[in-house]
Amino acid sequence: MCPHTQRSLATIFNVPNQLTTLRLLLAVVLFGFIAWEFYLVSLTLFIVAAGTDWLDGYWARKYGQVTTLGRMLDPFADKVIICGTFTFLVAVPAMSQVPWGLRAWMVVVILGRELLITALRSFMEERGADFSAKMAGKLKMVLQCVAAGFCLLLLSYREPAEGPLAIREAPDWIWAGMVISVWAAVLLTAYSGITYLLAAVRLLRR
Repeated sequence: MCPHTQRSLATIFNVPNQLTTLRLLLAVVLFGFIAWEFYLVSLTLFIVAAGTDWLDGYWARKYGQVTTLGRMLDPFADKVIICGTFTFLVAVPAMSQVPWGLRAWMVVVILGRELLITALRSFMEERGADFSAKMAGKLKMVLQCVAAGFCLLLLSYREPAEGPLAIREAPDWIWAGMVISVWAAVLLTAYSGITYLLAAVRLLRR
């Protein structure tokens, strides 16, 4: 392999992109553990995966390793792990029994917003418009991670011996944290989606 090819491959598969790839692999393992009802293990994997999201962005900015592949792969990995985690969580029968907990329509809002923004960003950037992430979008991601973490923590109190719908008495702060973070994440998800949509309309009118 020639030195130029080696340098090109080293640039493409730099540390940030390796971390993003690791996050995708962790997402697959995470979904398996949720399906197998190992919720504390799933919570640990989710925290590690979310941590790589922060780390790869920090590394890319600090060492000037931002690449075209990374700009495409990083948000894709984020959407896979967030949308996938909420999809698997809402499929857990015990979750539907939690008062004010995660519901199917909430996951539809999250999935719909991500699909909409992905389509809008692709459409606008093809026309040379700046459609970078806004603060509401970044905060939305944080709240979604917190909400998913609380859902996994609450589900870890499920009693397998008592059937799929049985949950031990979890501490009040876990239930409260789950309710607040889930509803806040859904509301901010909807708000940020509307914000991006209005921004796209303004750009199209120019």
